[in-house]
Amino acid sequence: MQRRLLQQVLSARRLSNLSIGPSLFTPSTHYSLRQSSQTPFLQQLENPNQPSSQISIDRSALFNPSEHSHEPSTDSELIKHLKGIIKFRGGPISIAEYMEEVLTNPKAGFYINRDVFGADGDFITSPEVSQMFGEMVGVWAMCLWEQMGQPDKVNLVELGPGRGTLMADLLRGASKFEKFTKSLHIHMVECSPTLQKLQRHNLRCADEDTNGSDVDQSIISNLAGTPVSWHATLEQVPSGLPTIIVGHEFYDALPVHQFQRASRGWCEKMVDVAEDSSFRLVLSLQPTPATLYLMKRCKWDATEEITKLDHIEVCPKAIELTHTIAKRISSDGGGALIIDYGLNGIVTDSLQAIRKHKFVDILDNPGSADLSAYVDFASIRHSAEEASVDVSVHGPITQSQFLGSLGINFRIEALLQNCTDEQAESLRAGYWQLVGDGEAPFWDGPDEKTPIGMGTRYMAMAIVNKKQGIPIPFQ
Repeated sequence: MQRRLLQQVLSARRLSNLSIGPSLFTPSTHYSLRQSSQTPFLQQLENPNQPSSQISIDRSALFNPSEHSHEPSTDSELIKHLKGIIKFRGGPISIAEYMEEVLTNPKAGFYINRDVFGADGDFITSPEVSQMFGEMVGVWAMCLWEQMGQPDKVNLVELGPGRGTLMADLLRGASKFEKFTKSLHIHMVECSPTLQKLQRHNLRCADEDTNGSDVDQSIISNLAGTPVSWHATLEQVPSGLPTIIVGHEFYDALPVHQFQRASRGWCEKMVDVAEDSSFRLVLSLQPTPATLYLMKRCKWDATEEITKLDHIEVCPKAIELTHTIAKRISSDGGGALIIDYGLNGIVTDSLQAIRKHKFVDILDNPGSADLSAYVDFASIRHSAEEASVDVSVHGPITQSQFLGSLGINFRIEALLQNCTDEQAESLRAGYWQLVGDGEAPFWDGPDEKTPIGMGTRYMAMAIVNKKQGIPIPFQ
């Protein structure tokens, strides 16, 4: 059955640096880049088996800046908001809090009020590269649905759906398999009103009043006749049905805490305001609440590996999200597919900012650039296994291995038989971006547009209910 699904889908559709400014604080500050003797609490990170002590942050020696300046300000609303938080707190904020405000602040967050995807945006994701990506994810979802016993009702959830391109291509590719598409209720986990509108448009959604009242109203995608719902969080997606979850380039946008080793032990990097009113990074002198997650992460890896590192990133929200996913899959059945760029181990110092397809400083004009960090796939594995004994974790494997095993090579051959020369060039370029490694060797176009392969930089991991066996293509 799985082989037949693959063959049918493949022929189903034609082309359609840490920069540190001057210190705000007096020499006795409790947030400083100055190094001092190691405290007993921080020594526990070198010996995690010792019991932990209470976490506290002493702000008594913080210097309080003047209340206002008569100089004209050109700060954006988000910058004013960030500086206001730092002033109200009486000291710097964590990089994670900075990152969360920059990306998802309800009024001025990077993702909230604009379309940031594609050639005219700030970055391009795999679904925007080629229709084949969404189609292959659809093949994976159908194969998992079959392993689940072809249930009559399934929740298909996408985390951070962007423009809705992946889901639209998935539904188009699967539209001939009516038993599968009729079983679906699609749930889009999206906090941006702007992107929700784009998703509705790309899924060709129409409001359908089911009984003539104003109370019970569902939204139907005309691509496959499937109902679609939107939610701000995964927890809001109704439980009780087998669930298939897709998280493509979602984990990389979750806020991370960064730690740097100093003579006194591990210190958290914080965001502060310098004397010239610019943002700068400082190190905490006292342990911060996120230190608990650093200790947790260190326990998951060999001590000798930790001693070699000077920087570590931890992502508490990734751990919490994985717990939620694993518990949902454990109770309701189904599985989750996570595709992102990252490492199968501890991530050190990966946080980056991208504006108009170019890297910029993470503190430069916050809100105007995307912030993202490498995904710690090993941490996802540990988190899922810790959350439930009823789930199994598979991978990570490279995106090239994942797409290749699902049949993307056969799909492009089928598409190339029914296309123009211009479409063929676009198909080959997109194919290389999805599965290649480095610059495409066949490219004859302008150098600045040479396709760069994502095939080995992106990785795929699956979390499934053990009752369903090993999912394709992780056997």
